[in-house]
Amino acid sequence: MSNEGATLYLSAFVDELVRSGLKHIVISPGSRSTPIAVLAAEHAELKVWLHIDERSAAFFALGLAKRSGQPVALLCTSGTAAANYYPAIAEANLSRVPLVVLTADRPHELRDVGAPQTIDQLGMYGSHVKWFVEMPLPEANVSMIRHARMVAARAVMTAGAAPTGVVHLNFPLREPLLPELGHPQLFSAERRADNVAYTADIHAPVGIAKDQLLDLSTELLQAGRGLIVVGPCDDKDLANRIAALAELLNYPILADPLSQLRSGVHPKAHIIDSYDSFLRIEGIVKELQPKLFLRFGAMPVSKPLLLYMNKYIEAKHIVVDEGGWRDPTLLMATRITANAAVLSQQLVEVLREQEARKLISNLDQAEAAHSEQRAWLSRWQQIQHTSAGVLEEVAAHHHDGELFEGTVVKHLQQLMDNGSALFIGNSMPIRDVDSFWRNDEKEIALLANRGANGIDGLVSTAMGVSALQRGTVLLLGDLSFYHDLNGLLAAKLHGLDITIVVVNNDGGGIFSFLPQSTLPNHFEALFGTPIGLDYEHAAHLYGGQFQRISSWEQFQEAFRQAQASGGLNIIEIPTKRELNVTLHRSIWPKLTKALVSQ
Repeated sequence: MSNEGATLYLSAFVDELVRSGLKHIVISPGSRSTPIAVLAAEHAELKVWLHIDERSAAFFALGLAKRSGQPVALLCTSGTAAANYYPAIAEANLSRVPLVVLTADRPHELRDVGAPQTIDQLGMYGSHVKWFVEMPLPEANVSMIRHARMVAARAVMTAGAAPTGVVHLNFPLREPLLPELGHPQLFSAERRADNVAYTADIHAPVGIAKDQLLDLSTELLQAGRGLIVVGPCDDKDLANRIAALAELLNYPILADPLSQLRSGVHPKAHIIDSYDSFLRIEGIVKELQPKLFLRFGAMPVSKPLLLYMNKYIEAKHIVVDEGGWRDPTLLMATRITANAAVLSQQLVEVLREQEARKLISNLDQAEAAHSEQRAWLSRWQQIQHTSAGVLEEVAAHHHDGELFEGTVVKHLQQLMDNGSALFIGNSMPIRDVDSFWRNDEKEIALLANRGANGIDGLVSTAMGVSALQRGTVLLLGDLSFYHDLNGLLAAKLHGLDITIVVVNNDGGGIFSFLPQSTLPNHFEALFGTPIGLDYEHAAHLYGGQFQRISSWEQFQEAFRQAQASGGLNIIEIPTKRELNVTLHRSIWPKLTKALVSQ
């Protein structure tokens, strides 16, 4: 039986994905998705990544898209295969990662009649996608082929448009499922004559009008005690522009570790990297009473910062975000829908113009505020310097030979190469990075899944990052590692180089910091959840190297060996949960004493 309709329609669709800028597709094997999978593999300009487990495949695609900043396609067969994409889709939606999800489906006559491998896939990801389309059954006529190209172009555009996110296209397909690879119009049907995209996308970054900029710059100059807060961000243009803006305003910058502001060659005199520690001290919080917050993007990970912002509800909250609504403080007074880097540059240009200062309605008030702001900045910098010193001392201490989990962050920052990437697990690792990762000249990208903040899919996401980024390191806990052991297969299948550092405290370490830890009869069974696994066997199963260390000297040597040898390397750091809590909590009295004595 001829399959010309599916061949021309689907090959046009795949070709248009590529012409619209899509370079990667992650495929899990299955029967119903056969024609799209075969055509994707046949297309010379599309890189196919095979991943057998759909849940891991989706997080792998998430990692590819997160690192490249470009839409990545996902393809699976019908039924529960598509349901396994759900956790990664939720994460991609909340963290604004562009994915084009392609799910194969049974044709309409086989739905809701008890046919095998059939579930309701229509709109199955709900509000976690920006756009859902139920594709028509493939046909070979001209209008349908044009439809395939238009939808492909629109899918890539929609996924990549601010705020970036997920689109879902569901393909009902009838047998026969094998495409005609020898068809003379394979990939070329209804292609534009000049071989460009069927629909071109011209992106115009959004700023704000000059009069609005003048009003905003006046407000920022007159605030007196203003702060810039920068959440997770992957925009490489932002760091220098934010640094320049802070210098003109004399604002401290509270930079989340995922903001990409703590690493790189941009100026860092205004960047505060230890606020998560000193904002736990009541006296310091009382002293540092702000008048204005200028926040860019999502909220940082730090809970003390969130509590600090919620404490001073009279301070004005201005949030700059390209789209969506991200304000867990519930205090946003002004929302500016604009690209953060573009708006920062606009503000810098206005503030540098002498005429802009002359247009300020009350110049004396602005000068007084400017003087107050300089003193405010100086105090933040003083507290930052003292706090960073205390944290460095704690991380460098030997603690009677016991391994402190915060110290691994210090060693990774020293050992990792310029131009590498650290993917950070949730729960304790991201919080330790927030506390112990200092401002540094190295260009090290800090990445994490901070949309849904889950522990699932971390190995697979980091594998996706490593496919595009040399020197990728994954730092995570033992439960997170166990949760996504399937993700290790990607290293074996695709020859990836990655070093995985597993902090093994035999359970859920973060719960030891929560009120549940006071329930001795139930804590271990319900929250501590020790599993007692030997991960050396997992390393060998997937063809990797494994080292369990007992000292930081051993860790340094193991890390250097891992980076030199390439491939899959797993380094385990055994720690004790109870001791880790004690050592973390010992920081605050030391910090309080150092700051009070100033």
